[in-house]
Amino acid sequence: MSELRKDPVLSRWVIISRERSNRPQVFKDTPAQLSDSGSCPFCPGNEHMTPPEVYSIRNGNAEEGDAGWSLRVVPNMFPVLRIEGDLERRGVGMYDQMNGIGAHEVVIESRDHRRLLHEHPLEHIVEIFRAYRERMNDLLRDGRFEYIIVFKNQGMRAGASLDHPHSQIVALPIVPKRVMEEIHGSLQHWNQKKRCVYQDIIDQEVRMGERIVCENERFIVFCPYASIVPFETCILPKEHQPAYQRTSDDDHASLAEIIRELLNRYSRALGIDFDYNFIIHTVPSDQWCQENMPIANSVYRWHIEFYPKLSKTAGFEWGTEFYINPTPPEDAAAFLREVAGE
Repeated sequence: MSELRKDPVLSRWVIISRERSNRPQVFKDTPAQLSDSGSCPFCPGNEHMTPPEVYSIRNGNAEEGDAGWSLRVVPNMFPVLRIEGDLERRGVGMYDQMNGIGAHEVVIESRDHRRLLHEHPLEHIVEIFRAYRERMNDLLRDGRFEYIIVFKNQGMRAGASLDHPHSQIVALPIVPKRVMEEIHGSLQHWNQKKRCVYQDIIDQEVRMGERIVCENERFIVFCPYASIVPFETCILPKEHQPAYQRTSDDDHASLAEIIRELLNRYSRALGIDFDYNFIIHTVPSDQWCQENMPIANSVYRWHIEFYPKLSKTAGFEWGTEFYINPTPPEDAAAFLREVAGE
């Protein structure tokens, strides 16, 4: 079983996952190159190569185990955390440790081995983002879990080990340090100004205009003022919504539209096969908020961060957590706006 260990200086938790050291390709530079019909466990006809699904979208009378699906969610074969067992929080001398309890699921986004996220019809993109919500809500029924993270690693440089498009969901027994920093920063802004920091960001970006990439009725996309990598973008809902797990079907329709628009712009600007990560940041579980920070739902807003893999993190960044971004976000946003009509 994996372990969660806490850094006593930085208050940062690390997952020590011995099981994933046995994962194929774990220390290689190239992902597995899989054929559509042969060895890919995510392709239709190979359902027996994955654990039993926990969620799916299927056509007509199709049943689990056959190929009549358009989307599947299955437990990860090499999970960073396992759902069975107790946390058993304990001290090891001066150190804090607990069992690696959680959940790790893979969203097989479609049957198509090569089709990228933005190449799907809008209706199918909606299904993918709705699946995230459904799985988050199901996992949050487990009182051991305080936070659910959804992320996508697209391409080798972004950390993907299989080339069939997929994304991942991980349920955690603690709230990540990064999310805690966002919540505390939002609360500090609220205490000082009695305003939502995310609404202030939207108002500022709309007023200036130079870092906005695109927007629709419900969402705005912009390159953050202090972007840490070239062409980083953030998607924010225009209305106050703290929890992705409470999004509506109408939200998903607008989100699918803006996601496809953004990824199409990225593909024109950076090349159709560009690698990237995206992460959904959301408020922690209701139980955590009630016990630790009830105001979190008032000051925090869920959002999606996109990080194209165009630069490398080196010693300076690791040693200081100062990031060197060679592309000003104003220039990146302008370029992404310009490619809209190409």
